[in-house]
Amino acid sequence: MLAGKRILLVLGGGIAAYKTLELIRRLRERGAAVRCILTRAGAEFVTPLSLAALSGDKVYGELFSLTDEAEMGHIELSRAADLVVVAPATADLIAKMATGRADDLASTALLATDKRVLIAPAMNLRMWQHPATQANLTTLEARGVLSVGPNEGDMACGEYGPGRLAEPDEILAAIADFFGRDAPLSGRRALVTSGPTYEAIDPVRFIANRSSGRQGHAVAVALARLGAQTTLVTGPTALPDPAGIAVVHVESATDMLAACTEALPVDVAVCAAAVSDWRIARPRSAKIKKNGGKPPKLELETNPDILASLAAAGNARPHLVIGFAAETENVIAQARAKLAAKGCDWILANDVAPGSGTFGGSENTLHLIDAGGVESWPRMAKEAAAERLAGRIAAALRDKDSEPRPA
Repeated sequence: MLAGKRILLVLGGGIAAYKTLELIRRLRERGAAVRCILTRAGAEFVTPLSLAALSGDKVYGELFSLTDEAEMGHIELSRAADLVVVAPATADLIAKMATGRADDLASTALLATDKRVLIAPAMNLRMWQHPATQANLTTLEARGVLSVGPNEGDMACGEYGPGRLAEPDEILAAIADFFGRDAPLSGRRALVTSGPTYEAIDPVRFIANRSSGRQGHAVAVALARLGAQTTLVTGPTALPDPAGIAVVHVESATDMLAACTEALPVDVAVCAAAVSDWRIARPRSAKIKKNGGKPPKLELETNPDILASLAAAGNARPHLVIGFAAETENVIAQARAKLAAKGCDWILANDVAPGSGTFGGSENTLHLIDAGGVESWPRMAKEAAAERLAGRIAAALRDKDSEPRPA
């Protein structure tokens, strides 16, 4: 549920700030990206180095840092997240949020954000019970700010009562609940194939292609970010496994088809892998020797067609079957023919000709082709293309749900 989600974590000053270290660890384990804003008061209790080590990202703290503003302006910082979490949310931070004060990076980001905010209050029980704090909380609740905690218990000051920061598990559950309610693909299952396949010639050599897997991996992350329970079946790549996603590693096309079949049933299948069309009919069990420099004769046979197999899976067919068509010429015409031949619902065509920079590159130019026509997308980062595709998938599945069922 949290795979691919982007969390902006604002840390106020308080002894409970140490709990946020465990929260970050658990968010990262579940595939969320975490970026931290550390207030000056918060830095009295946890260090930027600890936060950076656990989050794997830079920690921000100064409103007027020329370096930070050049890299990630405070406006963009506040809007690049899917959810803003304030933990610990001190009485001071809550007061600033309620009154719209913006005198440091944390309060400025909170005032500038257009995303939902979840606060986890932590303070002395007298501060918590003070009418000013309660009035501020009422104001924030009316604005749609979510909250978790505080809990009752012993305070660092020696008193007992409400004011303890919620435990990391409780905050994590509140975050997951937020995304579970709003995720358009929540409750859906998705299958994505990615990367090349390796078809063995002998134990040393193989047939493959130049696919990096970057587009397929990005599609898996984008679908998971929208709430889909996602399985990624990938051939050999240099990419790390996306956190929070079930990843199945394969080498050959035969292995990939078996893994895809095992993953059914799913609501949507996106075949982004560059599957080898052919394999060696009889791979050698021992390394082929040069034999005086005479090249061996290699007999090829056709690999199974994974996209067509999923599209023809009968009762197990996904509601939406999507393929990719990597072409070097006549891109749209070739993709139209592939759409008809494979029996799938959509084809995403792209140009992989030499000089296009698509294979192994960070950007892609896609043409979405379906029965209704062609929709050409501008050149964009592969991650952005994946998010656009995931949004289209969510809308298409929602439309299918609204279609009248046959009597």
